Amino acid sequence: MPQPDISANDPDFRADPHAYYARLRAKGPVHRVEVSPPEFAPALLVVGYEEARQALSHPGLRKDWKSGGVLPGVAATTANSNLLETDPPQHTRLRRLVAREFTTRRVEAMRPRVQQITDELLDAMAARPERSADLIEALAFPLPVTVIGELLGVPEPDRERFRHWSREVLAPTSATPRTTAHQKLGDYLAELVGAKAEDPGEDLLSALIRTRDEDGDALSATELIGMAFLLLIAGHETTVNLISNGTRALLAHPGQLADLRADCDGLLDGAIEEMLRYDGPVQNTTYRYAHEDMEIGGTAVPAGATVLVSLAGAGRDPGRYEDPDAFDIRRAPRGHLAFGHGLHFCIGAPLARLEGRIAFRGLLERFPDLAEDPAGGPPDWIGGSLIRGVTRLPVRW
Repeated sequence: MPQPDISANDPDFRADPHAYYARLRAKGPVHRVEVSPPEFAPALLVVGYEEARQALSHPGLRKDWKSGGVLPGVAATTANSNLLETDPPQHTRLRRLVAREFTTRRVEAMRPRVQQITDELLDAMAARPERSADLIEALAFPLPVTVIGELLGVPEPDRERFRHWSREVLAPTSATPRTTAHQKLGDYLAELVGAKAEDPGEDLLSALIRTRDEDGDALSATELIGMAFLLLIAGHETTVNLISNGTRALLAHPGQLADLRADCDGLLDGAIEEMLRYDGPVQNTTYRYAHEDMEIGGTAVPAGATVLVSLAGAGRDPGRYEDPDAFDIRRAPRGHLAFGHGLHFCIGAPLARLEGRIAFRGLLERFPDLAEDPAGGPPDWIGGSLIRGVTRLPVRW
């Protein structure tokens, strides 16, 4: 029996990966799958909720591929020196230094500016005489890219460029653009870090350059580039798809949408969490590498194996959630894994939630008859198995 291939960009898989994961999950929580490029083989995909939690926090599954000969012949760039691609004790050190500046207080202080950006974008939508728009271009992209750009001090004219680079990194059209995008984004961020070091501002990147631990430890230039790389990509791409996937879910469930409109204050926070569980922006995690023989969900994982954790599969596990394929904004939150779990839990989760709440409240209040535009054509799904979302979301009002 052939191994399933989650990297082939099959149109049916891209349109409904949840049915695919459900068929796998019915046979067991862990499966051998084909991946591309072949140097990541053998690969195991975890689709069960409890097994996903186990894998996400297992100390024998590591993220650093740059040492230990995990990927021989693959060259790292400066952009790879980030939290997502390191293990303790290096990860612990990096996260501690970043957490000194990327605090809950800093995120909360951004609320008025996030509200202002959202209001301006919705004003521009409302002024359109045709009463229709691509919601991604009108709101879902410009909101988080402006927020993260201002947070890190990225000049506005440069933001469209790093949107292109980040899309190639996360959903490459071929192997070459991905490598090129990594390098170009790394080179750009090296220039930005250098400029901030010479002329610091009040932005997060300048603060990270200045920050020192109690023992005088600080982020190196390479580590600053890696952190900026991770924050730029994760800080806008995931929120783009939280807003677009959440909007699609609401428009496809008019009863839920009506309930949310009727009690936005009481239901909005729960609705955001349900959007994340039901069709979150990250479909599968990045690779983990087994540094020892282990067992996950009754499946032997040999040392040297590559492990992918399906956050989408875990989010619809009937062993964890009752009627998991139903979109229910009143569902009691039960620890979904959309932001990960354990050491690598998303450091930007509070900012993503803040942007989501402000965006959805504004969208529902300003456009009470928002609907998908029937003239918009079929969905164009983002390629690959990492990010879940569409490239366009035509709406009308």
